[in-house]
Amino acid sequence: MSAPIDATATTAWAELDAHRSAFAPDLRGWFADDPDRASRLTLTVADLHVDLSKNLVTDDILASLVRLAEQTGVADRYAAMLTGEHINTTEDRAVLHTALRRPPGATPPLVVDGQDVDHDVQSVLDAMDAFAERVRSGEWKGITGRTVTHVVNIGIGGSDLGPAMIFEALKPYADAGIQARFVSNIDPADIALKTADLDPETTLFVVASKTFTTLETLTNARLARDWLWAGLAEAGAIGEDEASRTDAVAHHFVAVSTALDKVAAFGIDPANAFGFWDWVGGRYSVDSAIGLSLAITLGPEAFREVLAGFHAVDEHVRTTPLAQNVPVVMGVLNVWYNNFLGAQTHAVLPYAQQLHRFAAYLQQLTMESNGKSVRWDGTPVTTGTGEIFWGEPGTNGQHAFYQLIHQGTQLIPAEFIAFANPAFPLEADGRDVHGLFLANFLAQTKALAFGKTAEEVEAEGTTGPLVAARTFAGNRPTTSIFAPALTPRVLGELVALYEHITFTQGVIWGINSFDQWGVELGKQLALQIAPALEGDAAAFDAQDASTRALLDYYREHRV
Repeated sequence: MSAPIDATATTAWAELDAHRSAFAPDLRGWFADDPDRASRLTLTVADLHVDLSKNLVTDDILASLVRLAEQTGVADRYAAMLTGEHINTTEDRAVLHTALRRPPGATPPLVVDGQDVDHDVQSVLDAMDAFAERVRSGEWKGITGRTVTHVVNIGIGGSDLGPAMIFEALKPYADAGIQARFVSNIDPADIALKTADLDPETTLFVVASKTFTTLETLTNARLARDWLWAGLAEAGAIGEDEASRTDAVAHHFVAVSTALDKVAAFGIDPANAFGFWDWVGGRYSVDSAIGLSLAITLGPEAFREVLAGFHAVDEHVRTTPLAQNVPVVMGVLNVWYNNFLGAQTHAVLPYAQQLHRFAAYLQQLTMESNGKSVRWDGTPVTTGTGEIFWGEPGTNGQHAFYQLIHQGTQLIPAEFIAFANPAFPLEADGRDVHGLFLANFLAQTKALAFGKTAEEVEAEGTTGPLVAARTFAGNRPTTSIFAPALTPRVLGELVALYEHITFTQGVIWGINSFDQWGVELGKQLALQIAPALEGDAAAFDAQDASTRALLDYYREHRV
């Protein structure tokens, strides 16, 4: 793999520096002078209508940003990813999450490192479909012969955030009477509360851990197994003997893992283990077997539609010139805000309550991918990298943090996401509530872009110090993303859109967006500190003064 291109050494970067030095954003003036601005800066990717016109760019700036993508090799690196080159340099791996959503029979066939990737992916998907139908139809039963009513997914990071977000977003499609819950935190409150009202006889656990060694996931899996055994024993469904317990686990646990020996040792039948590959990163894995809980609750057809949405955006990125390539354009806009205008955070504001976990999902996708300070060849970065992603659904956010976006001193680019048709078309006093909801979506982006001048405030009769308090500067950048409805396909498109935005930024910054070494040190230290919590004097003495003091506090107050 070639060394990364230093973005700061390109002519496009110099152009952008020049643009910045003379930059005076004026969305009011730009729209007044250019009646075609909205139409020209509105692009389409699959079912997504993306209005970029309220961003702080002129045509010249946007052209320079596209040239930056060209000069840093975004298209070439994307092609390298699709064909299985080992662009994950620190782990010497291909990056093939896009292969997870290639349709059956896709051509040309994808063979990487001697592996028939298409065959292997479709085999796992077919196995997931078959198992999901067994559960949904009632053919799969618990140990007492009752059918499944709840699936509890036990994972962490990408093994939790993706399935949890998608289930919440597509809950109206859960048509088989089976609901999902998600356990991730090693805090015992998580699993205790998630299982408190469940019936062990009708609960199926999906343990999602590629290596079946993840500390949090395996700890929670053992807690779930103990809960199952205790509940079944209390109901008289099993005895205390090992054979009864093993049989119970086989009826109530399945695994998403490739470590079949460890799966079997836990008590799960390896025939009920669904694998994936080392070229699937955790935060890119929801469209792999990690989505098993979704295939069960939403159905195989809905899950395949999610995959189709992913693939539609993959194809858009592969075939569309950079200037019209929506994820590329959105990615370079983020570079403009981050590296040239000093924005450090980025808000994602879905006007859809079903997407209330979307920002949390994007936090891992974006910040674990691009929170790096070395490039893919091990050299220091030459630019700032990454943004802090955050957000909440509208209209809740309007009554919380929008004040800062509108009138604070921070520049906070934001995406607003909305759908023309609601999952639940309700009326209040004869008015379409969804219409009222979307009026807020439209009003907020308008207010952020164009603000309110002191003269306009005074024209309403306000005088004195209140004029300044009620003035809005405007020129707060937003992108509006509209789609017909929040369907499985559209949700897949949205997730893939942000995957490729993240990819674009990573290439421009020259970093490896597909490793996550930054999460490892804390894990290692936790294993060293745990014995100190349990009374090991040597482990206690090995800690720094602050950690020892905190350990003393814990020991003193733990009942």
